[in-house]
Amino acid sequence: MAVAGEAEEILKILERDARLGAKEIATMVGSTEAKVRKLVKDFERKGVIRRYKTAINWEKAGQEPVYAMIDVKVTPERGRGYDAVAERIMRFPEVQTLYLISGAYDFSVLVKGKTMKEAATFVAEKLAPLERVQSTSTHFLLKKYKEDGDIFFDKEERRRLAVTP
Repeated sequence: MAVAGEAEEILKILERDARLGAKEIATMVGSTEAKVRKLVKDFERKGVIRRYKTAINWEKAGQEPVYAMIDVKVTPERGRGYDAVAERIMRFPEVQTLYLISGAYDFSVLVKGKTMKEAATFVAEKLAPLERVQSTSTHFLLKKYKEDGDIFFDKEERRRLAVTP
């Protein structure tokens, strides 16, 4: 389903701010509220709009979950390729994101845990032992600056010292 014109603009607006209502979006794209509502409902029904999401800075909320990016090398399954392995990996609740990538590894997996030990245990006890997994390389996220276009890093103000003679 190729989307263009007004429909594409509506999707871009919702991607930036899903809280906007049909009336506001209609004004922004020069359409009617009814048409915007119908398009959005169609997008939801067809799976174009998967869900509505809020970006939360958990550090500012007083929680600091641990994220690990794991590169995974696998042996693809005959007849099903990488999809069969991906189906097993994505079923784990710890897995937040799973991508098939090019390069030295086949998958990039983003895992969320409460502690580094929890994330490491996931890799050692659940991911690495999976049939067809050849190797893993784990990278712990140390600081989040930007995610999905949202800046999470607050620049500290530089304060100059007063110059005195």
